[in-house]
Amino acid sequence: MIKIHKFTCNPFAENSYLVWDDETKEAAIIDPGCYDNYEKTEIDNFITTNQLKLKYLFNTHCHVDHIFGNCHVKTNYDVIYYAPEEDLPLLQQAATQAAMFGLEIRETCVPDKFITPGLTLLLGNVNLEFLFTPGHSPGGYCIYFKNENVCITGDVLFEGSIGRTDLPGGHHDQLLKSITEKLFVLPEETVIYPGHGEFSTIGKEKKSNPFFN
Repeated sequence: MIKIHKFTCNPFAENSYLVWDDETKEAAIIDPGCYDNYEKTEIDNFITTNQLKLKYLFNTHCHVDHIFGNCHVKTNYDVIYYAPEEDLPLLQQAATQAAMFGLEIRETCVPDKFITPGLTLLLGNVNLEFLFTPGHSPGGYCIYFKNENVCITGDVLFEGSIGRTDLPGGHHDQLLKSITEKLFVLPEETVIYPGHGEFSTIGKEKKSNPFFN
């Protein structure tokens, strides 16, 4: 069984997620946005207290609010770091992205591997699949735990909203297509955990999301 814990980080109120297989304690951190020492320590303490074995670091996309904590995680844990190849330019421009908002990011880490469409991995005994959902960024991905009816949607789909497309690399029509073809075909009971805000379900968003109704 998968377990999920949310940390809300940095001035953008970004959701960073720790997910783990409750049986093996094998864990992944998704979009570590921890910006200051307090936020980094909060995540570290949770990992230690729950005896998690951190194996993966995933970026659903590489806008700066989702990557602030990458190097902290990569430096302190023996993780395999995956990021979308299409978002590599955003990763390389992290300092410029941060400066646009009056913030700073002093270092960035190079991914060990790239996320590719249809990539599947095991987290302990739990299968996860990467769904290519560009539009908010060129390389946006959602992480789908099919047997658990859970999907981490990054900044693609939110409760009652969708990701911004006015940032560099954004494309509104492409985002709507990604949601319609990759997310709205999932079972309606699938719980979505977005990059900002609260969780929802696929069924709820199909029925009431104003961008589709």
